[in-house]
Order: sequence, then structure tokens, then C-alpha cells
Amino acid sequence: MIKFIKIDEDSRVPKYQQIVDSIIFNVANGNLKIDQKIPSINILSEEFYMSRDTVEKAYNILKERKVISSIKGKGYYITRTKLISKVNILFLFNKLSSYKMATYNAFVNGIGANSHTDLHIYHCDETLFLNLLDKYKNDYDYYVIMPHFKTDSLKHISYTDEVVKAIKSLPKEKLVIMDNIKLGMDGEILEVYQDFENDIYQALSEGIDKIAKYKKLILIYPENAIYPYPRRILIGFKKFCIENSLNFEIHNHVYADMILKKGDLFITIEESDLVNLVKQIRDDELVLGKDIGVISYNDTPLKELLGITVISTDFKVMGETAARMILNGEKGKIKVPFNFIDRNSI
Repeated sequence: MIKFIKIDEDSRVPKYQQIVDSIIFNVANGNLKIDQKIPSINILSEEFYMSRDTVEKAYNILKERKVISSIKGKGYYITRTKLISKVNILFLFNKLSSYKMATYNAFVNGIGANSHTDLHIYHCDETLFLNLLDKYKNDYDYYVIMPHFKTDSLKHISYTDEVVKAIKSLPKEKLVIMDNIKLGMDGEILEVYQDFENDIYQALSEGIDKIAKYKKLILIYPENAIYPYPRRILIGFKKFCIENSLNFEIHNHVYADMILKKGDLFITIEESDLVNLVKQIRDDELVLGKDIGVISYNDTPLKELLGITVISTDFKVMGETAARMILNGEKGKIKVPFNFIDRNSI
């Protein structure tokens, strides 16, 4: 076992880190097997003429990463042989969707092969989120968190006191807040975010020339969705309509047999509402993009294929930006571009 530990006296890398790197390298290479015993702190310190504190620090790091474990009276053993990498990342999503996965895939591609990213979904549920964070709070080098939660009445909320307390218990240098930054976090952390209120306002403003030809704007905002949406979307929409003197309505969903009138422009958020709306437009023999306009929130490849105009965050850029900032050791807040993408549906 001793032969696998390489200590370079001339290296600028601290000796405790050289021990950590040596053991992880040999675990990854298969030289060290699960349940294999490794030298005690005393033996390793004597072999390499190091202090016990140096070896103990290395072993504590390896224990935190769950690479080794200690059994009282017996010593230290290898406990993890898979997924050893220089950077281990926990990704906590509030829900699964095509655009969230676009962010995740862009992040994984950007962070590179020299890391491992675990994905967990907490379904906007505070209790599940807190349990996951508590379970894995010492296991990862970075924690990438998308904070979106729901109340008992299915309203969107960015955080609770318990959520903020749990997130603040993580070392700031390990913390990456993505998508929603209404947590009130202080200090130098990494944040890549949407500005829901101003994003929808600015994006609709980009398309004002086409939007203004419609007689009424109708936002389909799902008030009690399983995965609720920030009310800042609603606020930004109202602000846009009022400032541009546009007639508007807001509904929870697309109703069966919804009354459609020429000159209506619908903005949908959930894909089920988009599908139901387009079907009704066809059934009523109305022309999409001429008689009835449709804008969808959040772009997907299918919407692009079908020629649906969208207002959307660039989810690929969101993932790439977070990965780049981690790799470069950057901190601070970066807002992701939010675009009006004009297609054939208005």
C-alpha cells in the first residue's frame, strides 16, 4: 500500500493534498479496492517523516468525500471505488423539463470529463429539498441549486427560512445558485440567474411591433400548478400591457371550448395549454399567426420545429456559464440572456 503514496518534497502542493491525490488516483485506476485497509496515521507519518496532523488532515478530507472510512480499533478502509473525480458536484433541480435538461446537459458538457455530477429532483418540495441537502451536505465539492418551492396552496415561493438556513450552512465557496436568486444571500458566491419580472417585460417589448396589432393579450398563467411559476412573470406581463395601453386578460388555463376571437394573442406557459390552444385554433378553422397569435414561454426544440414564437431564457448559456465560472474560480452574479424569438405564430 505504501508504494502507492507519492510524496514530492520539492512540490509546491501541500503534503496532505499529495496524500489525497495519490489515494484518489489509485482508487480511480483500480490499484486500491473497496474494503482494502490503508496504513494508519502513525505508520504513514513515520514512513514519510510527516507530522500526524498532516496525515490526519488528508484522511479527514478523504472521509468527507466518502473515499475512506474508519472503524474504531481496526483502522481505515477504502469505501468508494466508483465516481472518483477531481470535482464532485450535486445538482438540485426543482423539476424535470426539456429546458431544465438543456441547462443540465450544457453544464455537464462545459464542466468536462474531469468531474462527476449527480442530479436530484426535489419537486418544489421543501421537506424533500432539506432532506437531500442534509444527506449530502459533506459529500460534494460544489452544490448547484435551483431554488423554486411551493406552498401548501400551490403558490410559488423562492425560499423559506429553513431553506435559507440550510443553504447558508454550506461553505460559500461550494455554492452555486442558478435560475432564481431571490434568496437574499450575502457575500461572494456564484449566481447565474433569470430576472423573471424584467425578462418578460423586455422580451415582449422587443416584439411590440407585432404584438400591438392584436386587439387583446391573454396570458395563461397556471395559478395552482403542481410546479408553480414565479408571480414576477405575472407582474412583468401586467406592467408591459399597462405601459403600452394594451387590452389584456389573465386565465389559469386554456379551457375546453374556449371562446377564441380574431385578434386575440395568447401567451402560454405550460406546454399542455399550448397544445390545447393550437388544437382549438385548428378546430375553429382559424389561422395561427394571422387570426390568432400565440407566444410560448420557454423555448424547446419542438416549439422551434413547429414555428411557435417564444420568449425564453437561453438555458444552454445558463449551464455553460455556471460551468465556466466553477472552472475559472469566478464569483458574482451573471444574468442569462432572455430573448424574443419571432417565428410563424404571431
